[in-house]
Amino acid sequence: MAATISNDLICFTNCLLPQEDGGLIEKDVWIDERRGVILDAQRTFFLRKERPNTIIDLGGNILSPGFIDIQINGGFGFDFSVYEGDDQTYRDGLKLVAERIVETGVTSLVPTIITQEKAFYPKLLNLLRPWSPPHAAHLLGWHAEGPFLQMSKRGAHSPALIIPASEGFKSFESIYSPENLVEAEDWLMSGDTLHNTVGVRIITAAPEVEGVMEAINEASKRGICFNIGHSMATTDIATAAVRNGARCITHLFNAMPQLHHRDPSIIGLLGASPYLSPSSSSAFLPFPSAIISALNASMSSLPITKDPLIDHISEAFDEIKTPPQTPMLLAEQAYRKSLLPTGKLMASPDSAAIAAIPLGSRQSSESELKKDLTTILFDRPFYEIIVDGIHSHPNSVRLAYSAHPDGCILITDAMKILDPHLKDGVHDWRDGRRFYKEGDKLYVEGTTTLAGSVVTLDKCVRNFVRYTGCSIGQAIVCATYNPARCLNIENKKGTLRAGADADLVVLDRQGNVLSTWVKGKMVWAKK
Repeated sequence: MAATISNDLICFTNCLLPQEDGGLIEKDVWIDERRGVILDAQRTFFLRKERPNTIIDLGGNILSPGFIDIQINGGFGFDFSVYEGDDQTYRDGLKLVAERIVETGVTSLVPTIITQEKAFYPKLLNLLRPWSPPHAAHLLGWHAEGPFLQMSKRGAHSPALIIPASEGFKSFESIYSPENLVEAEDWLMSGDTLHNTVGVRIITAAPEVEGVMEAINEASKRGICFNIGHSMATTDIATAAVRNGARCITHLFNAMPQLHHRDPSIIGLLGASPYLSPSSSSAFLPFPSAIISALNASMSSLPITKDPLIDHISEAFDEIKTPPQTPMLLAEQAYRKSLLPTGKLMASPDSAAIAAIPLGSRQSSESELKKDLTTILFDRPFYEIIVDGIHSHPNSVRLAYSAHPDGCILITDAMKILDPHLKDGVHDWRDGRRFYKEGDKLYVEGTTTLAGSVVTLDKCVRNFVRYTGCSIGQAIVCATYNPARCLNIENKKGTLRAGADADLVVLDRQGNVLSTWVKGKMVWAKK
């Protein structure tokens, strides 16, 4: 009897499939192992008149799209922000992370680099072009976090390297290099990437920093995902940034003002109405320089606290702690007070600190004060959140998700020390410093100073279920479909749609990873 010839079709059966609305349904999935894509089973059977030769019974477990981590600074001993002069060594480091991270269910990631010397950006961003090493996670592109950040919310970013975008988008081109900021199609075609390669670019910047607001629209038009982060923007400024094209908030709650009921700032975007009144929002370009001047003047008088032990360790933690009533708000109030029809001059930083001007439009011309009953549609941005119980309290996580579940994206913001097999104890970091690891927590050696975490994305998914009370299916959406939608790649990644890449992770019903598949091939399985 002749041996059956393989038709490269695989059927996963007896499994639960996460839906894009967070539900779970029992259904088979067909994939084409050779092409590495998910199939429409009914259409495939109708056209090819055959069934898969390979049947995999998952025993009632969950078959999920592979996880996507859109903010990760490194892992397994390699730091994406460190280039030591050799391209091959850097590529080997990328490959190592891509090969190892599949154990955590991640099948796609966006390597993130923190603020660098200007000379390094062209080299690093070119090395971080989309790449899919064999039997490893997809490296989707790059996430440049900095250097256009608010100094007082810099986290681990070097203060000497933080700069304004004095010439708007031209400043972005000057730093990142024009070839890295061209239109999306031109960017993908300019390299040696394969046809139909998925590629993404993300920039995190503070919209109140000089020149950033006017650069947002141009970056968005070129297919770059613009994130608000490391910022002290008021609610109005953050709203204007979203209207100009900003799409996501970088690590919510971290490196931004605390929530305040009168000015909820960036966090307040999660509660924004879908309808804005012109009298309560603006889409100005550029940002008024008078506010920038008032902000800079007011910063010197702001009471701050700083722990010298955590300088330049955790990328997301605030080094400088500020009250909810931010200097940005005070500066804005001072600027607007100077424009009131009372003949008063602009308030000084000291008087700005006690000014109480009602929130409203940033511009005070008579025409804008006229009653306008028209409304403006507003789409709330996506937001990243680190669900380790360290960067954000579980109650804060639930609060955010309750306010805006459709925008929630789970990230790790992991550092190079990330490794699910790393034992507790003392470990070297860099510049002669060392960490003490205890579970997912990292402490500065010999102290109780918290320096970060080493949480993996699959652990974030499990934590999210516990913190919010949502279902495992809803948590999976936040690590798959939501990040894919944010990056406009949901037809290829983060879903089980026909035609999408067969990047899959098999989970038990508690969310533990059992096996990981990339482009239709199993790349890791639990022993």
